[in-house]
Amino acid sequence: MTMSDPIADMLTRIRNGNTAKHDVVKVPSSKMKLAVVDILVKEGYIKNYKIIADGAFKAIRIELKYGADKNEKVISGIKKISKPGLRVYASKDELPSVLGGLGTAIISTNKGLITDKEARKLNVGGEVIAFIW
Repeated sequence: MTMSDPIADMLTRIRNGNTAKHDVVKVPSSKMKLAVVDILVKEGYIKNYKIIADGAFKAIRIELKYGADKNEKVISGIKKISKPGLRVYASKDELPSVLGGLGTAIISTNKGLITDKEARKLNVGGEVIAFIW
């Protein structure tokens, strides 16, 4: 199987790891993925991440986060919006709001990967990468 959408793959691994109550998931590293996990840490969806050597490549070791007891998930859903076959863009006036502002949209802008809230502040639009709530 060829990997046509590495970001979707990473989000799926996080979602599956979360459902199976794993503490850690490992994904191959890329600048784009690092920018995404950086936002996930800042927004409080995952504990932390570390870049580790995985043979000749680098991987990102993502520490998943749970509520007080392990049954409480911090991430209740992750959805990839823009896909290789169908890119989804939003102008600064059409930025999506996830669950009325309770979730986070990750937007790829000319200022880098930022959340929908930052995009509104900076008054920029871009490609809608994913929703997380």
